[in-house]
Amino acid sequence: MREKLEYWLVLAVARPLGTMPRGLARLFAGALAAFVYLAMGRLRRVGASNLAMALPELPARERERILRRVYRRLGWQLVEFCRMARYTAENTRDWIRTEGLDHYLSAARRGSGVLVLTGHLGAWELSSFYHSLMGHPMGMVIRRLDNRPLDDYVNRIRCLHGNRVLHKDDFARGLLTAMRGGETVGILMDTNMTPPQGVFVPFFGIQACTASGLARVALRTGAAVLPGFMVWEPAERRYVLHFGPELAFSQSNDMEADVLAATARCNEVLEAWIRRYPDQWLWIHRRWKTRPDGEPGIYSRRRV
Repeated sequence: MREKLEYWLVLAVARPLGTMPRGLARLFAGALAAFVYLAMGRLRRVGASNLAMALPELPARERERILRRVYRRLGWQLVEFCRMARYTAENTRDWIRTEGLDHYLSAARRGSGVLVLTGHLGAWELSSFYHSLMGHPMGMVIRRLDNRPLDDYVNRIRCLHGNRVLHKDDFARGLLTAMRGGETVGILMDTNMTPPQGVFVPFFGIQACTASGLARVALRTGAAVLPGFMVWEPAERRYVLHFGPELAFSQSNDMEADVLAATARCNEVLEAWIRRYPDQWLWIHRRWKTRPDGEPGIYSRRRV
């Protein structure tokens, strides 16, 4: 019964947002995001704590402005997801474009598979969807939603144009198979992990337990790794799907050292993109929750 209520509640919001004009939908979603910002103090405190740790050089007022905009961008992404089933190459032409597609096409032509390094930055749901809409379907590594009917609903939309889902509970085998088949898979690599799936490497100068699967698969298969992010460009007033140059990883006789170095390099790239668009990253995630042995937790119950 709870699953059904959650499912129909989501549809009660998604269907109107998917049909009303984008400007009106954004106003509605923005108001909803503002309510969540005020009502859910724990998430707000997590975001404020993360910003203070990662960007201490910014004034407190600027960090608060960034956090408020994060909620606004999340509201906008909700609007886009609710409208995605109606998108075509023609009706997205004026407000979405791709930059650096040659980097992706060059990597794909090699035939060894492509791993797109990405994160919860900008419109990450729209990113893979638009890539498939333009004729380049890909796999996506995701975590199943606890609500199965809702999970099915979300994945049906994600996969309308040939995308496919690789679930985290069996993603290693799926990644290897995809790379051997010369396919493309996007990996959100900016979430907190726990050992042994994660290794500790710096992220904004703080040791962060980071997924090492991308590095392991790339080093084992020779798959290309390149960054890909869809962000809102205020100057253009549209979304831009950016593909960066392919990353180069060094290899030695020490596989674990190579994995550590490659994972650290991925975090460097992620950090650079987040610093470029700080109000479009998901700061409300407890990214530094897992700590090295002996270190105290960062997120105390009193604060967050």
